[in-house]
Amino acid sequence: MNNKRLSVAALLAAVSVLAVSVLTACSPGGGGGGATTATGGGASNCTNTIPKKNLPVVTMWGWYPNMQLVVDNFNKLNGEVQVCWTNVGQGSDEYDKFQTAISAGTGAPDVIMIEMDRIPTFQIQNALVDIRKYGFDAVKDDYGPGAWKDVSVGDAIYGVPVDGGPLAMIYRKDLFEKYDITPPKTWAEYEQAAQKMKDAGGPAFGDFAANVSALTMALQIQKGAAPFTYDPAQQSRIGVKLNDQASKDVLGYWGRLAQKGLVGTQDQFTPEYISGVINGKYATYISAAWAPGYLTGAGVGKGEDTGTFAVAPLPQWDPARPVQVNWGGSAFSVTSQAKNPELAAKVAYGLYADQESLTHGWTNQIIFPLNLKALDDPAFVNLKVAFFGGQQANKEVYVPAANAYRGVTYSPFGQYYFDAMTKQVSALIDGSVTGAQAADRLQEDVTKYAREQGFTVQ
Repeated sequence: MNNKRLSVAALLAAVSVLAVSVLTACSPGGGGGGATTATGGGASNCTNTIPKKNLPVVTMWGWYPNMQLVVDNFNKLNGEVQVCWTNVGQGSDEYDKFQTAISAGTGAPDVIMIEMDRIPTFQIQNALVDIRKYGFDAVKDDYGPGAWKDVSVGDAIYGVPVDGGPLAMIYRKDLFEKYDITPPKTWAEYEQAAQKMKDAGGPAFGDFAANVSALTMALQIQKGAAPFTYDPAQQSRIGVKLNDQASKDVLGYWGRLAQKGLVGTQDQFTPEYISGVINGKYATYISAAWAPGYLTGAGVGKGEDTGTFAVAPLPQWDPARPVQVNWGGSAFSVTSQAKNPELAAKVAYGLYADQESLTHGWTNQIIFPLNLKALDDPAFVNLKVAFFGGQQANKEVYVPAANAYRGVTYSPFGQYYFDAMTKQVSALIDGSVTGAQAADRLQEDVTKYAREQGFTVQ
């Protein structure tokens, strides 16, 4: 799933005080789907019907399009606990409600679907439970190290990974054929191909947008950047390193391509951008494994552009030492308001982990699964993806990228960082700063903010 951004107001409320009181371990009955009766009986305001009414019930918020099927499958298969599911909104809609419940000390669900880069924002408020002691050893081999890293804060684990977004390069076969271009294997080749296409009168080779800060961060990490170091054992200390040479190099690279007119600068996830993709305005789309599903849903690949898209591995800075990176991904986390965290953890581990739910998710392009039962499934690996004209995209590109991904460390104020990145990339795009200046200004901005929140910046 692509990253939906938490509102600034909610983020400021989330991290303005470091020493937030530990929330009580129970939440009383009430509306909004946040009620829990995990010791037995039912729960009110469920979207789903609970079939085994004699079992304890765990409440859950989530927004996957096929969540009804996933919850029904879990309840059908499980003999210990049942799930009461509510969709309170996606992204910021859900996060704002969760933040309100955190502040009130009541009203949160037992289990919440949350994007991985948001986990530290809520963990620092003691709003999530470390689930290592609640059955982690039984499922740890179901996911790769990169997936577990993304849901961890220090040595603690605050979520069960479900879907991810290994990066790759989607491209238009018709444009590559017309301008005699081979999919570039390095970023140097990418720039050369972009120049070749422009010199021949072709369209923009790609797009460098200000509104996809998580993508920009991932591309910097691929070059060797490590934006944040954070360990909750030293909760008031954080490492902020946003203007290292790798970060400057990546911003400088894309800024140069934009200034030379080799790539566009249209905000992504907009009607204008999608129209450009459909009409061949861009030869490539650097995006994640969830992109085919997103593009299909947005109307790409259904008309005259049907069968024109293919995918290749993400270009590398050093092909002798390839680095795979990720954009997006969600997990199921247990909240500190869960009355029975052990039962809640059983739900978090078990949701979207059965074969039927996983298969439904990837066959309908709802998720790119991180569970190895899917990643290692020959049906998934060898799938001929219709969006790519029958190309075995998982086998050739996405599964190897997912298996090679090693994870990152996110910060407790990731939304502020993303917003600050957007501001600097916008300035880079309009030519008012260089890549190096943008990185230096970003470092200054985020460091100042971190200190205002009470952090000692290393």
